[in-house]
Amino acid sequence: METKILGYRRENGRIGIRNHVLIIPVDDLSNAVCLAVEHNIRGTMAVPHPYGRLQFGADLELHFQTLIGTGRNPNVAAAIVVGIEPNWAKKIADGIAETGKPVAYFGIEGYGDLKTIERVSRQAQEYVQYATSLEKVECELKELVVSFKCGESDTTTGLASNPTAGVVGDRLVEMGGTIIFGETPETTGAEHVLARHFATPELAGKFLKVHKDYLDLIESKGADLLGTQPTQGNIAGGLTTIEEKAFGNIQKAGKTPIVGVLAPCEEPQGPGRYFMDTSSAAAECITVMMAAGAVLHIFITGQGNIVGNPIEPVIKMSANPNTCKHMAEHIDVDISGVLTLELSLEEAADKVMECLVKTARGRLTDAEALNHNEFVLTRLYPSA
Repeated sequence: METKILGYRRENGRIGIRNHVLIIPVDDLSNAVCLAVEHNIRGTMAVPHPYGRLQFGADLELHFQTLIGTGRNPNVAAAIVVGIEPNWAKKIADGIAETGKPVAYFGIEGYGDLKTIERVSRQAQEYVQYATSLEKVECELKELVVSFKCGESDTTTGLASNPTAGVVGDRLVEMGGTIIFGETPETTGAEHVLARHFATPELAGKFLKVHKDYLDLIESKGADLLGTQPTQGNIAGGLTTIEEKAFGNIQKAGKTPIVGVLAPCEEPQGPGRYFMDTSSAAAECITVMMAAGAVLHIFITGQGNIVGNPIEPVIKMSANPNTCKHMAEHIDVDISGVLTLELSLEEAADKVMECLVKTARGRLTDAEALNHNEFVLTRLYPSA
């Protein structure tokens, strides 16, 4: 099939399929300025969020990594970082600047909102004109980092959609591509099976430790996750235990070996299939994968999750005929024919690959067209 796409080759050689100029708030106090600049300057995008004050330790470091990774993503042409104080804004801008792309930072203290909005708007106008002067180049699908997740799973995801995603992932890896999947909680009960997919015993051990750390955290809180894992939607869709959900979830691991275990927001080093330690919450999971450099996401849903992301386009696929019918505006690829034996897994994978190529060449996904821009940061600790 056709694997040529059109993308933007960034200063560090990475390929993006969108061309955003981001206005990134360091903290919740800076959201108003960033949104005002988005309103003032056509072609900019603010990514407001509720955090960034009085965080500490690993929680603060993950906050920085997420915002830095967001600006570093190849779908971003240029970025401006705004904080109430300039020092943290500079830290984030310096991390983005390592890619070679244009980036600037501003502090609000000592200037106030109105003067800061003017200063940032002037810089944003320059960056938009820079970004819109860039031309797309022809490149290969294998040059993209693609991420995978499932959400609102049901019996159809384990039987058809996740196995199809596994085939798509295998194809991308076999052509020399890079893919990321994760959802540590949703491997519970099947973690010993997934461990066999890792390229080395050392990597399998690293994954199993990540999973044990998750279980230890849950046990330390004395929590009963029924209704959370599996969710109410999962249960309504026929997945009554986490083990049932996990064995369907790991079908997206495909057959090619897993070559790395990534922390949240950690960039893959080289091609291959990677497991990332992530939450199963859809918007949080996609956000950390995007911050690791993924430029296109394949989201598998049964009952009909509607999540999107402002930076990484999200392609929705489903094998649930009711969801494909009643939530058609959210489903980019209908593979319900797998369940009726009208489609083989390979034919279903063909449909997903075709949509992937079209999206990489500029087609808006359903989530993009519907303005689903869920940008959600992961918190580890309460604020100090």
